[in-house]
Amino acid sequence: MSANPKFIAATAHVDEAAIQPLPSSRKVYVEGSRADLRVPMREITQSDTPTTSGVEHNPPLTVYDTSGPYTDPEVKIDIRSGLPAVRAAWIVDRGDSESLPGPSSRFGVERLNDPKLSELRFGLHRKPRRAHAGLRSIGP
Repeated sequence: MSANPKFIAATAHVDEAAIQPLPSSRKVYVEGSRADLRVPMREITQSDTPTTSGVEHNPPLTVYDTSGPYTDPEVKIDIRSGLPAVRAAWIVDRGDSESLPGPSSRFGVERLNDPKLSELRFGLHRKPRRAHAGLRSIGP
């Protein structure tokens, strides 16, 4: 299998296999420290266990789901737009960081200004953030 020799952001799409629900499980969310923070979890159905006295029913097992909004049938995934900034309000409300006008490294600025990379860029408009002077960010 060979890689796509000409990747163009305008025609990029997510593979259907990446967004299909997983078998014998369902996406659930657990509320975080605030009502607007929802942690994606996966509730996995377990098979019954046969025993000498009959069948033991096993409860579902809930685990952290690293796929985020992927595999949630209620979410429309568009990789050209990026994922929603679900923690943005929480990060701003902490008051420990500031928004930057753009990349702060020389490398990032060079890439941003390189016209040869324009067809590779997605429509992402989220600005980078940095901790306030003398502070460090406390979030993940």
